[in-house]
Amino acid sequence: MEGNVDELKVLQPVVMKQLQTIYEKNRTAHAYIFDGAKGTGKQQIASFFIKLLLCLNPSKNVPCETCRNCKRIVSGNHPNVKKLEPDGQFIKIDQIRDLISTMTKTSIEEGRKIYVIHHADRLNTSSANTLLKFLEEPEGDVTAILLTESYQSILPTIQSRCQHIKFYNIPREILLKQLQEQGITMSMASTVSMLTNNLETAISLASDEQFAHARKTVLKLVEIVRKNVHEALLVIYEEWLSSFKEKNEIEQALDLLLFAYRDIVAIKANPEASCTYPDMLQSWREHALNTTYERLSHQMQAVLQARQNLQRNMNRTLMMEQLMLNLQEGYTFV
Repeated sequence: MEGNVDELKVLQPVVMKQLQTIYEKNRTAHAYIFDGAKGTGKQQIASFFIKLLLCLNPSKNVPCETCRNCKRIVSGNHPNVKKLEPDGQFIKIDQIRDLISTMTKTSIEEGRKIYVIHHADRLNTSSANTLLKFLEEPEGDVTAILLTESYQSILPTIQSRCQHIKFYNIPREILLKQLQEQGITMSMASTVSMLTNNLETAISLASDEQFAHARKTVLKLVEIVRKNVHEALLVIYEEWLSSFKEKNEIEQALDLLLFAYRDIVAIKANPEASCTYPDMLQSWREHALNTTYERLSHQMQAVLQARQNLQRNMNRTLMMEQLMLNLQEGYTFV
């Protein structure tokens, strides 16, 4: 997905301004690290930057998109642009050697050469050291763009040779809009956007029947626990424990439970507040009127305590029984 310039500016305003300023002032470095979580637009903006650097007819720091170079970059056929992906778990030394060989040979195309290394944090020691030598002494007009979701995993010596471009998480409003454009309901979009900042992951979650069941189970539990702790325990025995068997499933369910109580706090402060569960708005308003901030605070602490107990491998049935009592009473046992 390329994305037009206006969309990229909304997605990463700071990064786009940085890159366009670099181009405008003719201060292109020999190496960059594009650092950010999955889904923050690193690949789309790398493509924009490459086109800008090689475009034959740029205007106002924007590539024309119609010249021969722009079209070849989009199609992946520009001879001066090379992309490298990990071979299995790591990027291996032979891959880096081949890349360097290509970058140092005389090209049939004049001008700048650009190489992009995806998942640069997966360079092994030997490949990283081989790349480092080339970063220190690049031959000719060569620019490197290293993409990573784990900046700290890249060798400090490589970090120091590159300009660090930090990508920030997508604003939630943008992700919500993108999800709704994919046909996902506002209610489900609001929930999944609290669990991930990545569009693909969010779409996958929103389309997952098991996740929909988890969401329904959590909301049922919130409704029942404030009325009758014994019925809540029944839901735990008959639905929760059979639905959430793996540790990561329980962890996610506890997160969903915590979001429900955060919603109620937000609604108590502002009846028009945006929610993780907008389909529960009326119920949350009623709940907010009949509870206190202190009790809600204790309930959120109880969920957080359950999360800690899960990491300590506490018996899961006992953990959930204790959580139900804590939620119903509004205090936690230490």
